Amino acid sequence: FLSVTEDLVRRRAEHNNCEIFSLEEISLHQQEIEKLEHLDKWCRDLKILYLQNNLIPKIENVGKLKKLEYLNVALNNIERIENLEGCEELKKLDLTANFIGELSSIESLKCNIHLKELFLMGNPCTEFEGYRQFVVATLHQLKYLDSKEIERSERIKALQNYPEVKWKIREQEQAYLLKRAREKEEAQRRMQERKEEKQKQMDSKLAFDSPDSSQEKPKQAEGDGEQEGCRTVENDDEDRRFWEEPTPYTPESRLETHRYLEEKRRAKDNIRESKKREKTPWTLVTAEGKVLNVNVPKLHFSLKDDEENNQIILDLAVYRHLDTSLLDVDVQPTYVRVLVKGKPFQLVLPEEVKPDSSCAKRSQTTGHLVVTMPKTKEIILAKQNVSASIKHSDCNIQQKTTRSGQVEKLEVDPSKYSFPDVTKIVQEKEQTGQGPIKLQPEKVTEVKKSCVEFENNEDV
Repeated sequence: FLSVTEDLVRRRAEHNNCEIFSLEEISLHQQEIEKLEHLDKWCRDLKILYLQNNLIPKIENVGKLKKLEYLNVALNNIERIENLEGCEELKKLDLTANFIGELSSIESLKCNIHLKELFLMGNPCTEFEGYRQFVVATLHQLKYLDSKEIERSERIKALQNYPEVKWKIREQEQAYLLKRAREKEEAQRRMQERKEEKQKQMDSKLAFDSPDSSQEKPKQAEGDGEQEGCRTVENDDEDRRFWEEPTPYTPESRLETHRYLEEKRRAKDNIRESKKREKTPWTLVTAEGKVLNVNVPKLHFSLKDDEENNQIILDLAVYRHLDTSLLDVDVQPTYVRVLVKGKPFQLVLPEEVKPDSSCAKRSQTTGHLVVTMPKTKEIILAKQNVSASIKHSDCNIQQKTTRSGQVEKLEVDPSKYSFPDVTKIVQEKEQTGQGPIKLQPEKVTEVKKSCVEFENNEDV
């Protein structure tokens, strides 16, 4: 059975920085809890406790919560009210849609002098004749019952007829308890039958999969799809039988439904796991050693050849909010491989690269993965410049031939010709002066000519 664990309580105490000793309010609804425990030791300061929609059969281990003001245990399997005498500050108790048939158990709430609101809707005891009169007369401190205010006149009438109403309630309780005993026997019988039926199914499966039936296995391999179809049909029939079978609404039937759903969930999980295991691994490299281009995560990418910096850049459009720990980059001389959440992306490179000098970074704006891979074949920049100058000179020669008239005036000795012309012009200016010191007065004289009111301050 599932019980209250420390991990569960800490996860539900996020609003209190996961500290449980000083916790004042906690919600443990819809957690399939079958046993209520530990809270009276871990959370002594609790004021509000939500436990609705679980499978709790008994109120227990909350008697030491002295500060508890509101307890919600609606939609559980509780059959009697008990163990709440220690909750001195209890003001509101919600027991909606449980299985309380022992109505006289509310007498234990007389000790809770601050109790103002009580909810018992949806319990078998609410169908008893004189139910409301009995509760109103028993618990004098109550102000509201089932969200309806208890007026003073109603309480006076209930107290006047209390002995008679109490006797009627006792009789109806006895009848209900006998009915519950029969329901428990019926539930045990049904559980036993279900166990025997499951055992038979298991035995038949074992007999079918035994070595004696090895001769039939080739035929079985041929009709695997048909067998799976038969199994799904059987499962559908079983589901239909389970849900269409009329059963009384009891704690046992509610537990049985929960167990059945849990089994189905586990079976589905097992099938998924087996399918994951059976999945054939992706072929990234063939048997002959040929590397393949693979894009299992189906991501957009771009591969850029950066000739200026002599490198190849891969831009992989990884999901923006994907954690970087889920990425695994592997750069090889001829290809690059990136595992995105275990799914491989592999790309064969157009040229050999240096894995040791490569680097991978995430873009802060787009979240893309950028892998920079320097090429192994280095290009010397000096040679590149020479080739460029030759190319440009060739272009100039062509221009000379086309524009013969203009070029004759601008023609320079080819031995002294250099590219670009701008650098040549700058060099000529530098050659005219004899150094930076003698160039400065010349600049100043030019300024003097241009500006009439200019005063030369030697200190400046």
